[in-house]
Amino acid sequence: MLEKSPAAWTVVEVQADKSWIYALSPPESAELLEAVRSAVRTAGLIDGSILDWRRDDFALRRSLPTLAAVFRQVRDGRAMALVKNLPRDGVTPAEFRLMTWAIGLHFGVARPQNRASDYITEVKNAGFSYRSATGRGYNSSAELDFHVDGSDVVLLSCYNQAPQGGMSMCASAATAYDVVVQERPDYAEALTSDYTFSRNGEESEGEEPWYAAPVCAVRDGRVFCKWNRNRILNAQKLEGVPRLTTLQLEAMEYFDTVLRRPENMFCMNLEPGDLQILCNQTMLHSRTGFVDHPEEDRKRTLYRLWLARPDSRRLPDSWEVFYGTTEPAAVRGGMKGHHYDEARRAFDARQAAAVGMRNIDPETTKAA
Repeated sequence: MLEKSPAAWTVVEVQADKSWIYALSPPESAELLEAVRSAVRTAGLIDGSILDWRRDDFALRRSLPTLAAVFRQVRDGRAMALVKNLPRDGVTPAEFRLMTWAIGLHFGVARPQNRASDYITEVKNAGFSYRSATGRGYNSSAELDFHVDGSDVVLLSCYNQAPQGGMSMCASAATAYDVVVQERPDYAEALTSDYTFSRNGEESEGEEPWYAAPVCAVRDGRVFCKWNRNRILNAQKLEGVPRLTTLQLEAMEYFDTVLRRPENMFCMNLEPGDLQILCNQTMLHSRTGFVDHPEEDRKRTLYRLWLARPDSRRLPDSWEVFYGTTEPAAVRGGMKGHHYDEARRAFDARQAAAVGMRNIDPETTKAA
C-alpha cells in the first residue's frame, strides 16, 4: 500500500495551504547579502573558481533556521518550496550566483550538471535547441517537458524574469501515478518496467550513452519517479537501445496527460529574488516557453544548483545505475561529464566532510 504523503497533492490543496511558501525577513535577507559581500571582501575576488569557496566563508546564522525549515518541507512536506525575498535590488549577477552557492554549501554537496562538469549553471537562453540529441532545456527558450533533474534536490534562484512566458509548472508524481493506478492499472504496471534514457552526450569515461530504469518505482510505500520524455525519446535513436513497446509508449502518453490535468499541474511565476527548491524524487517540473528582453543584462536569468542532501532517503534499487548508490546521506547523483577532475574530486571530499555525508567515489575520497 502506498503511503499517503503530503507530496501527493492537488492544485486545490497547495493553493489552500501556503505553508510551502517562506518569506525571508528583512534581517535574514540582509544577512545573506552581507555574508556574500563580506566573503568577497576577505577573498579579494568574486570571479575565481566557484569550487574554491567553503561553507565557513559565509557566516549565515539568522537565516539558517528558515532555510532549514524550507529543506524539511522539500523532504517531508509538499516536496516543493518557494523562498521569497532573496536580496536582488542593487545585487550583481555574480553576487546573486554566489549567494545561491552559499546556501547550497550549508545544506548539501553540489553535483555536476552537464558535459562541462559545471556545478552551478546559468539558466539563460543561449539559442540552443532543446529537441536536439544533445540539447538541454536550460539554455533555450523552449517550452519544456515535465522532468526531474539528476540530484536529490534542485535549487532555482531567479535573478531576471522574462517579460512574457517562462512560467514554472510543478506536478506531483505521486498523485499522477495514483491516478494512473486507479484509471489504467495496465499503464501503471508498464511505467514500472524499464525505459531507456539517453545521457545526451554527457556520459563520462566508462559510462554507456544510455541507461535503463523504470519511470515509476515504489519503495517503503513512497512513489519515486524518473521522468524525462526528451531523454527517453532521444534514447530510441541510439544504436542497441531496446525498442519501447506499444504499451510503454501509450503509458508514457497517458502519464503525461495526467500530469497536465488542471487539477494536477500547479503554475507559478518566479519573480526576481525568488528561490524555488524541488525534490527530484517525486516533484516533476517544467516551464512554458518565453519571449526574452532584447537587452542582454535584462534577459531571463536563473541559477540552478543540484544538491545531494545529508538527510536524503534510500532510493529504489533501480536508481543505482544513475545515482551511483541508493544509500542515504551519500554524495550521489549528478552528471560527471567530461571534466570531472582533481579539483572537483577535492571539492566533493571537502564538502562531504563539512556536511557529514559519505563519499562513494574512491578517487574522490583519495582527494580529501
